[in-house]
Amino acid sequence: MSTSSHRRSLAALLAATLFSLGVCAADAAEDAVVIPPPAIDEEASSGTETAIFAGGCFWGVQGVFQHVKGVESAVSGYAGGDAKTAQYETVSTGSTGHAESVQVKFDPKQVSYGKLLQIFFSVAHNPTQLNFQGPDQGTQYRSAVFVADPQQRKVAESYISQLDKAHVFPQPIVTKVSETTGFYPAEAYHQDFLTLNPTYPYIVYNDMPKIENLKSLFPADYRGKPVLVLKAKG
Repeated sequence: MSTSSHRRSLAALLAATLFSLGVCAADAAEDAVVIPPPAIDEEASSGTETAIFAGGCFWGVQGVFQHVKGVESAVSGYAGGDAKTAQYETVSTGSTGHAESVQVKFDPKQVSYGKLLQIFFSVAHNPTQLNFQGPDQGTQYRSAVFVADPQQRKVAESYISQLDKAHVFPQPIVTKVSETTGFYPAEAYHQDFLTLNPTYPYIVYNDMPKIENLKSLFPADYRGKPVLVLKAKG
């Protein structure tokens, strides 16, 4: 078992123990942070746009974006490293340069890039944690935004500066903005993991609260039926 898999197994065991003691997921998971929308955003254009976000384990990040209106697909995968090392067990060593990431294809007339960033920073992960999220530690769990063009970079960097100046988080944002050099889809068993495994303790403990926070904080952007990569079981 890889170090990453071992940590997730430990997290699942911890969650099961907490449930046996009557501690609910909402009490255990990190709270979402209410943040303002970006002051600078892209203008709506026709066609489909692509964004890539990294914020810890891709199961929860994918699950969040799959529930956002205007998102056409959200695929778990790897970004930041080479194609030859884009396999889960290799990435889990933390030595490949890859981050567990989610490629989001969206309709900018329905949801803007800035809105996706707001959801990413608010409910999908904690952008102040350096090289870890919750129980998962290593550079593969870093907070990052991989931009497709100068406009995305401008919006992302301006928004991070805006949020830091407003002190909406207790610590500075550590999210790194980088050029997209490639995205490599993760193995099939990682796709739609949240939807296909809603009672898996790691998901219940760490990720289902993110879906509830999305629904609560962004009701106009929430969709009840997620857009899936694979067909749901059954």
